[in-house]
Amino acid sequence: MRLRLRLDGRRPRLWQAQLLRRVAGLPGVEAIEIDARPGSDVWPANADLLFSLESLIHRLPRSGASAPADLSAWPQAGRARPDLILDLCGDVESEAADAIWRLTFDGCAGEAGLLASLLDGRAPGIALSDGSRVVASGRTGTERRGVMLTSFDDALFRTVSLLSAAVAGRREPSPIRADADAPPAELPAREILARTGRILAHAIAQRLYHLCYHAPHWRVGWRRLAGSPDVIDLRRHPDAGWTTLPDDGRRFYADPFPLDHRGETWLFVEDYVHALAKGIVSAVRVGSDGPIGVPVPVLEEAHHLSYPFVFVRDGEAWMVPETGSAGTIELYRATAFPGGWVKEATLVSGVVASDATLVEHGGLWWMFATVRDAPLGAALGSGSYSDALHLWSAPDFRGPWTPHAHNPVLVDVASARPAGRIVARGGALIRPIQDCTEGYGRALALARIDRLDADGYAQTVETRLTAGPAWPGTRLHTLNRSARLECIDGSARSPRLRTMLGR
Repeated sequence: MRLRLRLDGRRPRLWQAQLLRRVAGLPGVEAIEIDARPGSDVWPANADLLFSLESLIHRLPRSGASAPADLSAWPQAGRARPDLILDLCGDVESEAADAIWRLTFDGCAGEAGLLASLLDGRAPGIALSDGSRVVASGRTGTERRGVMLTSFDDALFRTVSLLSAAVAGRREPSPIRADADAPPAELPAREILARTGRILAHAIAQRLYHLCYHAPHWRVGWRRLAGSPDVIDLRRHPDAGWTTLPDDGRRFYADPFPLDHRGETWLFVEDYVHALAKGIVSAVRVGSDGPIGVPVPVLEEAHHLSYPFVFVRDGEAWMVPETGSAGTIELYRATAFPGGWVKEATLVSGVVASDATLVEHGGLWWMFATVRDAPLGAALGSGSYSDALHLWSAPDFRGPWTPHAHNPVLVDVASARPAGRIVARGGALIRPIQDCTEGYGRALALARIDRLDADGYAQTVETRLTAGPAWPGTRLHTLNRSARLECIDGSARSPRLRTMLGR
């Protein structure tokens, strides 16, 4: 296949270079060239000034997806008719190739459309269409919502993974939004000044907050089930609410996983120790009246650990904690339960994966995790941690694990990231998920898995839960249960600064 990339030669960027390199290495792509004529979109005046100010205030490197790139080494478009044109500008004539796939952000072509969506506070919808159908689509996330430079870079890196997957013959089932605003023709100086003021005020407030408090601060809630319906059956918070697992203020607990083993119930949590600036895994036994004592450390590594996915198989306890900072997904076995965890296998390597979750289905083991994009030549991933769902399958939970042919099977910041064990209910598999549209862990949702096989994945989001009277705070994050215990977690509000200062 001869492929042509239509891009705006006025602003060649790193993400376009990454896309070219990745697509050029795909099977079936025999030749690739670029059409780098100036595009027709209007890049907002002062947008680059805004990026520079954000980079200075937030101490952000200018080496992300929007960084300038030299594309002069790539062959320029010739007279030969290509088989496929990837149109990043939205201005290619329909007769220019046998197939033309046009990229839009919330319905608008060009990078200005992406920036318009971000300035409006939306999670941008990416669509690649051929004029009659959507070839691939998704909704991107970011790790620093409200910071335009980071949001812009995160969205562009995810665009690379989605477009390269589409060229490889994969399909994205996630819906995109129909709402679209015209890109701004300019960012007036007064708006730049206003945004700069807000950025400075926010940055100062954040630094003061982190000096005075241990932040962020998550907390775990628990309740005895005693035969009562769980949240998946209720589709809401329980009327009786939740009891908080107390902490000492020098740490927080998150990612609760209760486990019944050898006649006892244990609660495993991420134990984030502020003095260590990393998470370890701790556990506490749960009696008839709740947790007995405080969680005690059971697993610590040199790198951060969280999301201790624990399960029992063959009479033994196993754990797959999140080890994304090490670039792996690891399997541990308990030799002296609830402690004595030893590493049994590396299930997947070379990925920055979040919240790996296992389930048996259709005679196979399946593993779900969100994965950051991995730019060619980079040691770690880029882009959001929460918007691209990857699957692996294996005949046994010990492996070997095979990546799904359609990875990422879902690109959607509202419904990709796992949030707890997948459970069977009423003949269906229900998957707790994080809705990070308005920020990391902002809401919890329940999705019914409609398809899970070697050829595809599909799900339907059925319920969304938020913080409120039943869970005071600002965020919800994880939902899990054992036979007798149900747990949830989310962020807690810290006291106001004036309280800390005695005012």
